[in-house]
Amino acid sequence: MSHKTNKKNDTVNEATIKLLVDSFYNKIRRDKDLAPIFEDSIGTTNEMWKPHLERMYLFWSSIMLSSGSYHGNPMQKHKSIPSFQPELFDRWLALFEETARELHTNNVAEIYVERSKRIAKSLKLALYYKPERKNQ
Repeated sequence: MSHKTNKKNDTVNEATIKLLVDSFYNKIRRDKDLAPIFEDSIGTTNEMWKPHLERMYLFWSSIMLSSGSYHGNPMQKHKSIPSFQPELFDRWLALFEETARELHTNNVAEIYVERSKRIAKSLKLALYYKPERKNQ
């Protein structure tokens, strides 16, 4: 009798980053709130998603492995998505954390989660924090 084991990754490398990114964005594409936003921005076919996924492999490689392979401006990319409301970051983070914990040991998942929360906080501040509005 064969038993399928779900061994969790205890290391981070290019292959585990690709697995996490692919698994995470598969969830995004099925999410009732996030899927329409990503589809409007990226598209609906696997071929249309390929460039985005490739960029995310490089992004997370730079974040987790300090590879320096990502050369982009995530702030600018997200500014061009008008329908991405602040509360959707919570949903994004929940799916990301869920995926990281499914695929990695607690120690590795915690690193992913902590870094994703920092990224989301930076994006939220850049996109939505407008101190000049307080005085109006």
